[in-house]
Amino acid sequence: MKGFAEIIIQQQLDLQWEDRFEGMTICYRDNHTILQGTLKDQAHLHGILNVIRDLNLKLISVNLREPG
Repeated sequence: MKGFAEIIIQQQLDLQWEDRFEGMTICYRDNHTILQGTLKDQAHLHGILNVIRDLNLKLISVNLREPG
């Protein structure tokens, strides 16, 4: 699974956490953190979701778009 992902987390994370999310960029909307970037494969997505779980963050949504 390659494609663009937008992952929404409930709180605002500091930009210093960006390197923990395997190439995803951090931006903000309302009071949420948005992780955006291109996924290499399904394992890449699972790695990012594991970081979110390990940091005990509240996941709001995962939106995926395949290329093309």
